[in-house]
Amino acid sequence: MKERSFDIVSPDDEIFENMGDLGAFNFGGRSEKKIEEDYREKADYVEDNLWVKLERVGKKISFAKDIIALFNYMTDPLVSWHRKAIVVMGLIYFISPIDAIPDIAPLIGYMDDLGVVTALLKFLGSELIPYYDKGYRR
Repeated sequence: MKERSFDIVSPDDEIFENMGDLGAFNFGGRSEKKIEEDYREKADYVEDNLWVKLERVGKKISFAKDIIALFNYMTDPLVSWHRKAIVVMGLIYFISPIDAIPDIAPLIGYMDDLGVVTALLKFLGSELIPYYDKGYRR
């Protein structure tokens, strides 16, 4: 059996030494600063529009408490913006009037929103528990 040799491309490659630094990853030519600015714009959109949507549909959906917990997570200054960005995109999907299943459809209109929120809850797992109101923790 012939042994294969592997060349070390860069012995000083620090891609995985500091996962907080996204400089080693390719984001379509956009800088980490530009990506973070885009995140902040989207987070502002969520803050401006989430409460209007929850006020309108909060009584119709059973996962309003989860939406509030995700919002609390998104506004926590101790959570990195990388993780918050995932939550922001899920909340934008919830807020957006353009859905896979329109919200005006009776009974099933919020099923796609529930699917996105459930995926976020599964992704974050127990990390999200402290962000629920005390009355929901049981």
